Amino acid sequence: MHAPVLVLKDSLKRESGSKVHHANIQASKAVADIIRTTLGPRSMLKMLLDAAGGIVVTNDGNAILRELDVAHPAAKSMIELSRTQDEEVGDGTTSVIVLAGEMLHVAEAFIDKNYHPTVICRAYNKALEDAVAVLDKIAMTVDVKDRASMLGLVKSCIGTKFTSQFGDLIADLAIDATTTVGVEVGQGLREVDIKKYIKVEKVPGGQLEDSKVLKGVMFNKDVVAPGKMRRKILNPRIILLDCPLEYKKGENQTNAELLREEDWSVLLKMEEEYIENLCMQILKFKPDLVITEKGLSDLACHYLSKAGVSAIRRLRKTDNNRIAKACGAVIVNRPDELQESDVGTGAGLFEVRKIGDEFFAFIVDCKDPKACTVLLRGASKDLLNEVERNLQDAMSVARNIIKNPKLVPGGGATELTVSAMLKQKSSSIEGIEKWPYEAAAIAFEAIPRTLAQNCGVNVIRIMTALQGKHANGENAWIGIDGNTGEITDMKERKIWDSYTVKAQAFKTAIEAACMLLRIDDIVSGIKKKQAPGAGQGPSKPKIEDEGDADNDNLIPE
Repeated sequence: MHAPVLVLKDSLKRESGSKVHHANIQASKAVADIIRTTLGPRSMLKMLLDAAGGIVVTNDGNAILRELDVAHPAAKSMIELSRTQDEEVGDGTTSVIVLAGEMLHVAEAFIDKNYHPTVICRAYNKALEDAVAVLDKIAMTVDVKDRASMLGLVKSCIGTKFTSQFGDLIADLAIDATTTVGVEVGQGLREVDIKKYIKVEKVPGGQLEDSKVLKGVMFNKDVVAPGKMRRKILNPRIILLDCPLEYKKGENQTNAELLREEDWSVLLKMEEEYIENLCMQILKFKPDLVITEKGLSDLACHYLSKAGVSAIRRLRKTDNNRIAKACGAVIVNRPDELQESDVGTGAGLFEVRKIGDEFFAFIVDCKDPKACTVLLRGASKDLLNEVERNLQDAMSVARNIIKNPKLVPGGGATELTVSAMLKQKSSSIEGIEKWPYEAAAIAFEAIPRTLAQNCGVNVIRIMTALQGKHANGENAWIGIDGNTGEITDMKERKIWDSYTVKAQAFKTAIEAACMLLRIDDIVSGIKKKQAPGAGQGPSKPKIEDEGDADNDNLIPE
C-alpha cells in the first residue's frame, strides 16, 4: 500500500460530480421559490429587514434579492441574474429567476440519468434560438405616439406591482416622464436616459394622487437670502455656474506681511472689488436666477440681491445638469466666459414652495424640457419607496417600447406559445438532445403555471386547457388573466409585454442555467492567511464583509 497523497490542505472541502449538480440545482430552486409568489397581479409582498434595520416592503424581484444575504455560491449567481435583467431592461426580474429555476429543475432528471451536462446545455441553447425565433414571429409592432396603447402596455407591465390599485396613475407618470426626456438619435431611434434626466423626488405627506410629472425640475434648496430675494419669477433668465462666487483663497498658504495699516484696507478692498467684478460680469446678462454648484459669499449675495437676482448655491452636479437640460441653459465654468447663448430662457416659472416642512425650488413650465422631475407624494416612507421602485420599472418599460416598439402577449401566453412550438419542433430533432430540448420546452410553462397558482385557481385544469388551446397553434394570444385566473384572449384584455423584456429574460435564464449546469466541482475553505502571532488573543468580533462571507462554510454538511 502506498501512503495516501494529500494534494489539498485538510481545511479545504471539495465536492465534485453529481453531488455538486444537485446542490446547485437545489440552491437555485430555493431562490426561485422565494420569488415565485411575487409573480403576477395577485402577487404577495415580501417584507425584508435590511442591514440598517429599516424595513423594505416590496414585490419587485430584484429589490427582494438585493436585500438577501445568501451563502451558497450558486444562489448568488441566481441573484446576479435578476440584477442583470434589471439593469438591461428594468422589468421581468421575477420571471427570469422563476424560469432559470425551472430550467435547472427539469435538468435534474437528466443528470440522474447520467446525461452529460454539455449535452443538456447544447439542447438548451438550441431551444433558446428557436424560442427567440418564435418571439419574433408573434411580436407585433405598436405605435409609440398612440397614448392609449402605450398606457395599456405600461399598465399591464406594472399591473403585477403594488401600485396597480392606483390604476393609470403610475403608468401616466412613467409615460409622461419618458416621452419628455426622449432624444432622437436619428434613423427613427430614440434614446431615453432615465438615470440622468429623470429625477424622482419623494416627499412624504399628501396623497398618492398628488404625484405628478413636472414640466421641468425641482430640487431641495431655498434661495440664499430668503427675505431679500424673489421667490417667484415668471419667465426667468437662468444662469448656471460651476464656480464659487467668493474670493479665491490662495492655492497654498500664503503669508502677507503688512507694514502699514492702510495696506490692510487695500487688501480687503481688492477682495471686494474682485467679487464685485464677478457679480457685474454675471449681471451684464440681466439674469433673474443664478445657480451655482459651489459656494456663494455674503458679499456676492448682497450684490446679486441688490440687482434683484435670486441665487441658489451648492446645488448637486446632477441637478444642475437637469436644470440645464430643462431650460436650455449651458453650465458655465468661469463668469468671464458667459455668453448670451448660455442663459436659459426656456423655463416659464421659478418659484420656491414649501412642501411638508422643507423648501423646494421649482423651475417649471419649460417650453421643451429634455429633463424632468417626478414628484411623488404618499403617506409613508415605505409606501413611497415601493412606488418609486414601481415607477422605475414602469419607466423602463416605456423606455423599452420607445426604443423597440414591439409587443408580445402577456399573461403567460408568450411562454405557452413558445412551449408549444418547441414541443412540435422537438420531434424533428435527432439524437440524444431531443429529450433535454423537450424538457426546456416544458420548463417555459413555469411562468403561466406560477401565474395560475398565484390566482388560486385549479392549476392542473387551467394548464391542460391552455396547453390544448396552444397545441394546435390556432391563437397565440390565449393566456391567463392574472386577476381572475380565467383563460382569455390577451389582445382583448390588453395584457401585453415588451418584446425586449421577454427576449432578454429568456436569454438570461437559459444562459444562466447552462452556466450552473456546467459546474462540476466546488472547492471551498480557502482561508485568509493569518499574521503570525496574531493568534489566540481576544480578537475583535470580526465583521464579515462580502469578501469573507463567500469563503467559509459554503457547502452545508
